[in-house]
Amino acid sequence: MAGGQISPGMRVYDLMTGMDECWGFIAEALEGRGEIVALDISPVMCRRARERRRAFDGLSIEVIEGDALENSLPDGSADSVVSAFGLKTFSEAQRRRLAFEVARMLRPGGTFSLLEVSVPRTPIMRIPYMAYLKYAIPLLGRAFLGNPDSYRLLGVYPQRFGGCGTMAGYLREAGLEVSAVSHFFGCAASVRGMKPL
Repeated sequence: MAGGQISPGMRVYDLMTGMDECWGFIAEALEGRGEIVALDISPVMCRRARERRRAFDGLSIEVIEGDALENSLPDGSADSVVSAFGLKTFSEAQRRRLAFEVARMLRPGGTFSLLEVSVPRTPIMRIPYMAYLKYAIPLLGRAFLGNPDSYRLLGVYPQRFGGCGTMAGYLREAGLEVSAVSHFFGCAASVRGMKPL
């Protein structure tokens, strides 16, 4: 089953877009033909994302301030829905709601891919990786941005999140075809798939 695939001409919804971390990959796949609709609840993130649009000159990018769990994007209007690193901040009820929103927004045959940080199962990977998230990232935030506060929960959220297994179940409940994939020796995980025709 193909899932999460983006090709030229598609309309792609980037949920919880943040500071456009996914846009480079999406733009490359669209090859200058298509549209990105970026959604984020944070006015600050939306402002920064709008400023970054200039780096993708020639590609249609619309930035919308809104909630991924309750928005006015039309039913069946997305060829693909993507999101990176937002699942871990949601409660189980919110993740289930998100699964049904993804299903609602996708056209039949549309694809999705949701990526998240996860906790590696093997201690040889888990211990240094969690130390990196808990200690190194906040120090880098202090050194380069002057404020580590935004990064302090990076070590907490993945442990609470656990993995994409439950999210995969919610997406199936919403009527989507789903596969779960582990990346980078368990340091990240994704759920991807498609809405049946």
